Amino acid sequence: MHRHVTAGVDESTESLAAAHWAAREAVRLGAELRLVHTWAWHPRPPASVPADVSERRWAEQTLDRAVVSVRSAHPGLRIVDRLVADSPVDTLLEEADKAELLVLGSRGLGAVTGFVVGSVSQRLVARSSRPVVLVRARQTLGDEHLPTPDGISPEEIPQTPYRDVVLGLETSHTCDELIEFAFATAARRGARLRVIHAYRIPTPHAVDDSSAPTPSPELLAARERAVVATLRPWYDKFPGVSVVESVVQGRAATALVRAATGAGLVVVGRRIRDGHLGIGPHTGPVTHAVLHHAGCPVAVVPHP
Repeated sequence: MHRHVTAGVDESTESLAAAHWAAREAVRLGAELRLVHTWAWHPRPPASVPADVSERRWAEQTLDRAVVSVRSAHPGLRIVDRLVADSPVDTLLEEADKAELLVLGSRGLGAVTGFVVGSVSQRLVARSSRPVVLVRARQTLGDEHLPTPDGISPEEIPQTPYRDVVLGLETSHTCDELIEFAFATAARRGARLRVIHAYRIPTPHAVDDSSAPTPSPELLAARERAVVATLRPWYDKFPGVSVVESVVQGRAATALVRAATGAGLVVVGRRIRDGHLGIGPHTGPVTHAVLHHAGCPVAVVPHP
């Protein structure tokens, strides 16, 4: 079976942006791209379906438009399209199990940076066994690279550096899957990897980060040593990746959203829970906040 990246497709602009992001990542991976669109018959079709077109035909046209758009931008990329009459969550979970990663569009907040994560995306992020990347509408090739002179596209300057990949790191519960994904992504792009480790000093009186006590130099040094010790094996495995470690006091979500400004991708984790413990699938508070407020694509990597 070919290695592949899967993107879920619908008629939205964010879905098309996700399909193009997935195509670029498939090229970097040397993989094929699978575009998947699901549809279901309704007694009263949604308003988005033209009155003179059947729901199935509209679904076919929606998928065809995405395929044509992506193929025109990446003529050498192998693209497989799949139209499925089934639940989008069940279908895309099945597709994700066989893919390198699943890429989805997420509705932007207009002038305010961030995502409004729909119910389908939330369920897929919370249940997928593979990494899921959420991409905003109007995300383009230029947003992956550092700024170029006005009027010049990154495609015209192939050496234009990529923007940073940002990794949220928790040293008390490290995860190889999460760290490897971030390092490998940065390596494929030749991008710098910014590792953010945030911590808070427990105090009954602190109501926000501004009122938290100042950490001692010893505590800060201990946190920095823990970050370096966690990453040391990965420095050796990915010697070509430039890494910048940042240890900050405060909320992890706040630090990661701030770091996302000007970044190409933020990588966060999602703990896989055992269903028999009565804990349903969820993303966790930090990942949930980053998904809703980061201004760049977000990759959510499941881990034990």
